[in-house]
Amino acid sequence: MMTPAAKRARFRERYNERLRSRFKKPIPKVVVPSFFTLMNLFCGFLAIIQISEGYLHYGAWLIVLAGLFDALDGFMARITNSTSSFGIELDSLSDVVSFGVAPGFLLYHFGLNELQIPGLILAALPAVCGAVRLARFNVDTKVEQSKYFKGLPIPVQAIMTVGFYLTFRNDSELFSSFNYGMNSVLIPMVILLSLLMVSTVPFDKVPRFEKGKLRQSRNEIILFLFYVLVIIILQEWGLIIAFSIFIIKGLATFLHQYWVELISDDNSEIN
Repeated sequence: MMTPAAKRARFRERYNERLRSRFKKPIPKVVVPSFFTLMNLFCGFLAIIQISEGYLHYGAWLIVLAGLFDALDGFMARITNSTSSFGIELDSLSDVVSFGVAPGFLLYHFGLNELQIPGLILAALPAVCGAVRLARFNVDTKVEQSKYFKGLPIPVQAIMTVGFYLTFRNDSELFSSFNYGMNSVLIPMVILLSLLMVSTVPFDKVPRFEKGKLRQSRNEIILFLFYVLVIIILQEWGLIIAFSIFIIKGLATFLHQYWVELISDDNSEIN
């Protein structure tokens, strides 16, 4: 029969063996992109805090920083080959906060609060439509892989909103001739961006910088680098210009596809 001291010694030995075996296991690859995803969420949370305390400028740049982390998590998932269902779901949850709730909160404090209840509803549209868009994206990803995004990506909507705020936050008198001042521009902008998120308009994905696909994606890579260069040089204006081109290109592609399908349908009916 073992003494109490021997039992404690045996228990400690087994515990130490389990501890050593646990540390010998390699760190899962999914941890790397998930870290950047959580930093995206953390920046969105900080943005809401800053905006609630009246520091709208800091909150706006924190949303931009969240967008950077969002781009990095996808990049890290590809280079570590650690794309997973867990990562996709975590990314969507983070995006709803950083690019749906935070921009809506910014818009509300920037001017939509003057409209009371209608302003509150409008400020909620980015989060509501963004959540619908992300849920559809998660479902579509499990079914098929596409070259394009279906609907405006929620980070683009958020960066457009932030770009507008950063550009015109000190120039509200420019809109004084409109009936509702700044809100005369904010209202249609919020509605348009929110509807584009739940639409089926195709928008470009970030090109993959892979050795075997550089030639195939050459035009997409050049355009992407052009966007980055415009943003770096022009900063706030660059955000609006780059993503306006991105949105216009998506709308032009959609209209072209619609026109081609319309003509083909007419020709088939004639024949």
